[in-house]
Amino acid sequence: MEPLLEIQGLSKAFGGLQALWDFHLTVNKGEIVGIIGPNGAGKTTLFNLITGFLRPDSGEVRFRGERISHLKPHQIVNRGISRTFQLVDLFQEMTVLENIMVPCYSHRARIQRKKGEKPWEIALGLLKEMDLLHRTEELAKNLAFGELRMLDIARAMATEPDLLLLDEPFSGLDTEDAEILSAIIRRMHEQGQTMIIIEHRLRDLMRLVERVVAIVFGRKVAEGTPEEILNNEEVVKAYLGEEGEE
Repeated sequence: MEPLLEIQGLSKAFGGLQALWDFHLTVNKGEIVGIIGPNGAGKTTLFNLITGFLRPDSGEVRFRGERISHLKPHQIVNRGISRTFQLVDLFQEMTVLENIMVPCYSHRARIQRKKGEKPWEIALGLLKEMDLLHRTEELAKNLAFGELRMLDIARAMATEPDLLLLDEPFSGLDTEDAEILSAIIRRMHEQGQTMIIIEHRLRDLMRLVERVVAIVFGRKVAEGTPEEILNNEEVVKAYLGEEGEE
């Protein structure tokens, strides 16, 4: 079976800083993969390279067998990859429903839409999935932080992605909101959604993913099941420092 996403030898430097170095990753349809690493490890750079916000210095990204490393972000969205951002940036003066309606008119959403299906129907369905239906007419600027996270994911899902990239979705969430988001992600996965999740909150991430990739200083240092990664010496050292270090 051909991988949904295949990354081969991806590297990116910013001046003298090597943000990502010879990175390889394969993601199959239906998988949910976690990406972990300390601050500055290169995780968001990886997402930016996949989604066309950055161009690699070397290597390539293939999606459904097609090389996409040279495409612009909107072209990559139209191929079937959507993402959220660590810093949520919504249309603050638009309602929750209007925020979802905007991507519902994208080229990708239009060609994926079933005959007779209305954009507003899709938007309402997504808000229901994200437990935001009661906030439909509220302005985005009035939402609580956890609700903004859910709305950001709903907006990304409005383009009907085959692959969804979530960048720090649990960041800033309290325990209750984290549990709600975990349930939503599990439900999406059960429905067949392929996902890659960058996350610092390991407890929340490890309960969701099947496979974890650890990046340290731009290099992939480990890949395996959550249990294997949590017991990997190099990963533990990257997060906790040398044993006995003050």
